[in-house]
Amino acid sequence: MNILLTSVGRRAYMVKYFKEAVGDYGKVHVCNSDKNSIAFRYADEHIISPLIYDENYIPFILDYCQENSIDIVVSLFDIDLLVLAQHKNQFEELGIHLIVSDIDIIEICNDKWKTFKFLEDNGFKTPKTYLKLDDITNAISHKELSYPVVVKPRYGCGSISISLAYNEDDLKYLTRKVNKDIEKTYLKFESAITEEKVIYQEYLMGQEFGADIINDLQGKTQNVILREKIAMRSGETDIAKLVDIPIVNETLYRLGNILKHIANMDCDIFLVDGKPYVLEMNARFGGGYPFSHLAGCNLPKAIVDWANGKEVDNDVISAKTGITGYKEIYITEY
Repeated sequence: MNILLTSVGRRAYMVKYFKEAVGDYGKVHVCNSDKNSIAFRYADEHIISPLIYDENYIPFILDYCQENSIDIVVSLFDIDLLVLAQHKNQFEELGIHLIVSDIDIIEICNDKWKTFKFLEDNGFKTPKTYLKLDDITNAISHKELSYPVVVKPRYGCGSISISLAYNEDDLKYLTRKVNKDIEKTYLKFESAITEEKVIYQEYLMGQEFGADIINDLQGKTQNVILREKIAMRSGETDIAKLVDIPIVNETLYRLGNILKHIANMDCDIFLVDGKPYVLEMNARFGGGYPFSHLAGCNLPKAIVDWANGKEVDNDVISAKTGITGYKEIYITEY
C-alpha cells in the first residue's frame, strides 16, 4: 500500500501519520513544487513536481503513480484539490484511490461566495456575505449590518490578506489592497476566473471552533470532531481543546450528510448567542487535524483500511474530549 501526498509543503506531521498507518507494508511518497519542503525529510521517497497549474502537472503525477505503484493519492492544498478533481477519472482508470471530493464540492468550498450561497440555500446560519462594494455599503447604510466588516479574497486560504474595515474609507482601501495581494500570491491562479475577487462578510462575535467532518470514501458521514480554538497563529490553530457541544455537532453532521465529501472536511464555526454559524469549509486535512489525531482519531489509518475494502471501527475515527493540544516551534536540520 503506497501513498503519495501532493503539495505536502511543511506538513511533515501528515507524512508521519501516514507512515504509521502503512507500517512495514508500504511507502509514503511526497511531492511539492518547492524543493525547500521539510516534509521531504520524513518521507520514504520525495520528488519536486511542476507547479499545480503547469500543463505537465497532471501527466507528471499520473506517470509517477504508475512508476511507483501508488495506491492512494492525498492532496493537502486547496488549489491542488481543484486540479486533481478535474482529472479524477484518470486516476480511477488506473486503479488509484484519489482521496479528493467531486469537483462541484471542491468548487463550493474553494469559492467563498459559493460557500455562502450553499449554506444559505441549505438552511445553515452563516455570516452575511456580499460580492460587490456597492452592495456592502448599501447594506450598512440600510442598517442590515454594521462595522467592522471582514474584507478577504474570494478564493483564499491560510488567512492571506484578511482584514477588518471600520468605515467606508477602509472598505475602499482594503478592496484595492486585497486585489493587489491576490496578484502577488498563488491566489491569482484560481481568482483569474472571475472579475469579482474580493468578498465582504459580517463580523461575528462569538466563540470560534474548528471541526473535522469525517466521511468514508463513499461520502457517508461517520463522525464529527469539534475543537474550541484557544489561540491562532498565521491562520492556523495554535492551541485547541477537544469539546462536545451537541447543537454544533448536529449542524456539522447535517452538513456532512448534505455535502457527501470524501474523507475529511475541515470547518470553521462560530457559536453566537447559542446558535452555530458555519463560516468556512475546506475539503481536506486542515491545520487543526493534529489536535484530533492527538486525541485519538486516526483518519490516515481509516483511509488506508477503507481503500483496502476493510471496515473501520468508529473508535479509530473518534477523539477524546477534554484534551487540550499545543503546537510547538522547533528547529531541525535537513
